[in-house]
Amino acid sequence: MCVVIQPNMSLKSRFLKPGDDIYAEDRSDVDQTSGTTFIYNPDRSLSIEKQRQRLPVFTARNHILYLVETYQTTIVVGETGSGKSTQIPQYLREARWSVDGLIGITQPRRVACTTLAERVAEECDVILGKEVGYSIRFDDYNTPGTTQIKYVTEGLLVREMMADPLLRQYCVVMLDEIHERTLYTDIVLGLMKKILRRRKDLRLIISSATVDADHLYNFFNYNTTTDKSKDTATVLSVEGRTHPVDISYLEGSLLILPMHGALTNSDQLRVFQFSPPGVRKVVVATNIAETSVTMPGIVYVVDCGFVKLRWYNPSSHTDALVVVPTSQASAIQRAGRAGRTRSGNVYRLYTEEEYNKLSEVTPPEMVRSNLSSAVLNLMALGIENMLRFDFPSPPPAKHLSAALDELFALGALTEEGTLTKPLGQQMAEFPLPPQLAKILLVSGDFGCSQEILSILAMLQVQNVFTIPRGQECHARANHRSFQVNEGDLITLLNVFTAYTKHGESKQWCIKKFINHRALRRAVEIRARMEKILVNFSIPVTSSEGGVDAVCKCITAGMFPNAAYLHHSGTYRTVRGNQLLCIHPSSVLYTETQPQWVLFHEVLHTSQMFMRDLTVIDPTWLLELAPHFYEKRTLQD
Repeated sequence: MCVVIQPNMSLKSRFLKPGDDIYAEDRSDVDQTSGTTFIYNPDRSLSIEKQRQRLPVFTARNHILYLVETYQTTIVVGETGSGKSTQIPQYLREARWSVDGLIGITQPRRVACTTLAERVAEECDVILGKEVGYSIRFDDYNTPGTTQIKYVTEGLLVREMMADPLLRQYCVVMLDEIHERTLYTDIVLGLMKKILRRRKDLRLIISSATVDADHLYNFFNYNTTTDKSKDTATVLSVEGRTHPVDISYLEGSLLILPMHGALTNSDQLRVFQFSPPGVRKVVVATNIAETSVTMPGIVYVVDCGFVKLRWYNPSSHTDALVVVPTSQASAIQRAGRAGRTRSGNVYRLYTEEEYNKLSEVTPPEMVRSNLSSAVLNLMALGIENMLRFDFPSPPPAKHLSAALDELFALGALTEEGTLTKPLGQQMAEFPLPPQLAKILLVSGDFGCSQEILSILAMLQVQNVFTIPRGQECHARANHRSFQVNEGDLITLLNVFTAYTKHGESKQWCIKKFINHRALRRAVEIRARMEKILVNFSIPVTSSEGGVDAVCKCITAGMFPNAAYLHHSGTYRTVRGNQLLCIHPSSVLYTETQPQWVLFHEVLHTSQMFMRDLTVIDPTWLLELAPHFYEKRTLQD
């Protein structure tokens, strides 16, 4: 059995208030469909300065500073663990680049921003939020006029561009983890190219472990002559990991066993039984393994060869999570998780021949995602012709067309293709997907903004319900007290309402098998969203228990995600006729199937599953979205 543990090694102490759990980690804002970035320090017994000098990137310090001074764009390719994310910003600060403005570092995920900022603040011996800070959705730990190094998510940087299109407060922008190629990665790359043409004093650093450096060099190099001295971009390679990593390929037979909390006790005990002679036993486990096995750090990595990616179908307007083979670049990144504490091993559960058949890189989100949010943000920045915008990886025309259609249907665009006032402009300013932003902005008209704030805050956190091993029946019995026939979103509303009614009590959460940290995070997010709502002069009112008003308000934004019960016993989307099923985690899974539902997202595993459902009256679709639907006889 192989287990990978990723510890939180932050050394900074913090003040606790009564009721805080000092051993629990807040993971409520982590993207569950992708990995996360953590910092492990094998040299913690040494002084901070000695630790920094042991990192591979230290040998390239002077080279990096020279290239940043000489070239407008510097592309740094360095292996995982070389220290790029934490050290390069400090090198720039030590060279007094921060005198001229902020040193901004983007990260694809929120948890990376917070952990990296904490580590850099510790190394700089400053208070987090002062000289070193971070900005993520609903959280801003910065001090204007004092902060010099600022970690920020890519989406937040795009929102900053709406207020400051040329990013004049920044002197250096470092785009980190570019190999992730999220939707906002490509947007930021395209926008930075435009900004650099206007601001010759701005410096851009692009950093990654597995990036197509030549492609980015050509994208940012404006030199059209053969004279290399006129290049505006350059590439630097930083060699070496902190420890070597051995890579192994599959030989022989395997006995593969699952291990997760939903299994029966007898099935769980199978992982402790001996395997037949000549057969290697492999346990595929969720984070339940972290509670039963303790390790000092990551030494062995088992690569299953698959990844869960989000794919958008513009025909059916569904955005599904699909399990697909990983890429060679992702496999290299996974290998980089080993070798942090000592020499490590990577076990790839596929042959070397299969590895060579994998695609070189993971398809960027720009070519496989719903582009509604991206198009809305770009239009708010004054870029109205999407076809002429210079994307590093141009999105499919069908995806752009579907995004424009959806935004027009939501009322964010006029017939001329410009943002509506005030709805479209306000939707662009909200840090939420367009459908959810529309729901929140019209909630005042339905008299249920209090309830909608609670529901949308709950949708921003993960794993609200807990099911401990050995207490499955008891936990599910407690969960049923919140469940209603109106669906999952109203169930989440009931949980949040009960939580606040009981004084946000941790003991109440334990008794009801509710994730206290997730609920506490939802309370924080709700308060921040309410401030934005008040700034937009949206009345904050309550429906006083009227469920229909809440469900109609949800329909006003989620109407593109409507599905009806087909006579075959499965669901079909109204647009696209996509076959769907109710996810087993839904409160409606064991109930009598409703005729019409709205879904928040689709998960594609063995089937296409709808998640986060709301039961609706089909007449609401005609009432609230007559421009999107028309009444006709349903046929097979």
